[in-house]
Amino acid sequence: MEIDETKNENNAQEESPKPQDPLLGDQETPTQENPYAGWGRNRLDVSLISESVEQVKAEIGKVIIGQQTMIDQILAAFFSDGHVLLEGVPGIAKTLTAKLIAQTLDVDFSRIQFTPDLMPSDVIGTTVYNMKSSEFNFNAGPVFSNIILIDEINRAPAKTQSALFEVMEEHQVTVDGVTYPMEYPFFVMATQNPIEQEGTYKLPEAQLDRFLVKINLEYPSLQEEKEILFRFKNDFQQKVKAEVGKVFTVTQVKKCRALIEQVHMEDSLLEYIAAIIHDTRNNGDLYLGASPRASLAMMRLSKAIAAMSGRDFVTPEDIQYVAYPVLNHRVILQPEREMEGFETKDVIWDIIQKIEVPR
Repeated sequence: MEIDETKNENNAQEESPKPQDPLLGDQETPTQENPYAGWGRNRLDVSLISESVEQVKAEIGKVIIGQQTMIDQILAAFFSDGHVLLEGVPGIAKTLTAKLIAQTLDVDFSRIQFTPDLMPSDVIGTTVYNMKSSEFNFNAGPVFSNIILIDEINRAPAKTQSALFEVMEEHQVTVDGVTYPMEYPFFVMATQNPIEQEGTYKLPEAQLDRFLVKINLEYPSLQEEKEILFRFKNDFQQKVKAEVGKVFTVTQVKKCRALIEQVHMEDSLLEYIAAIIHDTRNNGDLYLGASPRASLAMMRLSKAIAAMSGRDFVTPEDIQYVAYPVLNHRVILQPEREMEGFETKDVIWDIIQKIEVPR
């Protein structure tokens, strides 16, 4: 009798369902209904991020039509504590979108128009002698703000551009041997045009690497062009001056960034990122490959994209989505490939297609 009871207990234990790993999905293999099974399960509440992002889009949508990819990537870079370089032809709302995003944050905003005669002291500030106190006082420049929009960054000479190196990477400025830290948060958005290169100064690779992403903007679609015309046909000034509400406070920004750091990422996905970056350094189409800073940027940005999508885990699609904005300004084509009409996005896409996707 005792042996039979033991057998019954063992059978009961075998028939009972095994406990699920908290990081695994409800299904062992991905299906059409649940393509993300196996990558993770929502146990981290990221609703603060996803809901706030939708609110920001709604506020910006009062003025801007389209450009959803640009808005998503700017917000992802902001949540990842990185900087953004916007490149596109004039008139596609680069500067306006950056200003509107800044308005949705309850922080200070500063705009700097780069010109050929701009000096480093015009950006970071300078030390001035105070005759009353017989002391030198530091007058902070416009870079001392939370959100900085640098318009036409390639219009200023290299000396002025180099003044941004320290502040963009270390969030501090050193003047006359004294270091002045930036307030939290610190976020730089810069714009430049791919045309009208006369009188401009191309950003060096070291400067470009300071930007987490470079977003290449395109013309709106035909439908979006029609919507723009119909929206502004009678009350253009009123629409431009539409009241954009505040969505984020500094406290909420800190919470969002802390949540993104906790987003789960499988080891196989880290290896996937490493394989993509390594291939850029051993690719016959590229003269210069990406640095380890690029791999860290892909990891941070893919976590932000996952959280903005309402997930607390990263998928291979997130990594593929951020690959181009992270890499397009960090790699250089071979001269012969460039002459043949190849573009950076073609090579990056080929690399993604070639490397096996983790499953």
